[in-house]
Amino acid sequence: MDKPNFNYDKKSDTLYVSFEPQMEATGIELNDHILLRINKAERKAVGVTFFEYSILAQQTDIGPRSFPLTGLCNLSDALKEMVMDILQRSPIKEILPLSAYTPSAIETIPTASPRSRNGAL
Repeated sequence: MDKPNFNYDKKSDTLYVSFEPQMEATGIELNDHILLRINKAERKAVGVTFFEYSILAQQTDIGPRSFPLTGLCNLSDALKEMVMDILQRSPIKEILPLSAYTPSAIETIPTASPRSRNGAL
């Protein structure tokens, strides 16, 4: 698929982004607002769903909001490694770029700031 397909459901405030709409996928809950859909066999992103999209899209006075990917803690080491690899590759990295919060020298918490290819969802 060349371009992601964006579908917003105003009633449920949910944004669906599909990269491979016909491909089999497993849902990975990255946090309460972000569900990544991946194809494990091909190790690729199939789509991503943003729940309560209006909250995710709100800007702050100092820039876009970032959200901790707390759901990664619930994954096996192998699945977490696969998901992190997928998140760092196109097409998902353009929609959900990663960053990190480091509250100490030994702790790193992955975060993401949802955006579209033009900078905002």
